Amino acid sequence: MDAILHLLFNPLPNAIMTVLTAISLLYWLFTMLMGDGFDFGDADANIDFDGADVHEVDSPDDADLQSDGEPSLFSKAMNFINIGKAPLMVIATLFKFIGWLITIASSLAWNLAQFGWKSILALIPIFILTYLLMHYVTIPVAKLYKKVGYTGEEPHDFLGRAGKMRTSIEGDRIGSVEIVIDSDVIRLSVKSHDGAKIAYDDLVVITGETADKKIYYVKKEINLQSI
Repeated sequence: MDAILHLLFNPLPNAIMTVLTAISLLYWLFTMLMGDGFDFGDADANIDFDGADVHEVDSPDDADLQSDGEPSLFSKAMNFINIGKAPLMVIATLFKFIGWLITIASSLAWNLAQFGWKSILALIPIFILTYLLMHYVTIPVAKLYKKVGYTGEEPHDFLGRAGKMRTSIEGDRIGSVEIVIDSDVIRLSVKSHDGAKIAYDDLVVITGETADKKIYYVKKEINLQSI
């Protein structure tokens, strides 16, 4: 038993992955005790990477958007491991579990303990390998959730909603706007409704959307502050 505990927490990469995996285990135990189980409508899977992502971003940087309206590199990276097709917590738990197994195996195969605290650098290639493996591991998981009718976040009607610009746009340039729905900060890819310039931090109203519903049209909101 002592040998197992020593392996789980030595060297440092093992300890990190053991703790992270244990946190996920405690999450699922707590969820089951609360009676939710493996909820196919998991609220944590509230990210739609086709047009909107639910996370707060304070920077005006619009590097995550491509001028031709294609999904950003970040969106493609998330799609690669099927986030959105299965609950985020399920994907995260699988990632940590697989990473944990690889870390334990690596520590035995290459005696990572001999490198001391520097052994933590081994987590970089381990995370990369885990990410690549997750593409194949999550395929059957995504198919399972599809069969039971999981569709991710319940869609919102964004038309007519007001938000604040996180980039500046003009003409056909694509930018982003943040709107708040039920305390969730949602970022949408947007274009100017009539091509007029809209500056960063301007208040806008969503007036329409493209046929594929990936990009929305906005115009400046007229109120006392903008007059």
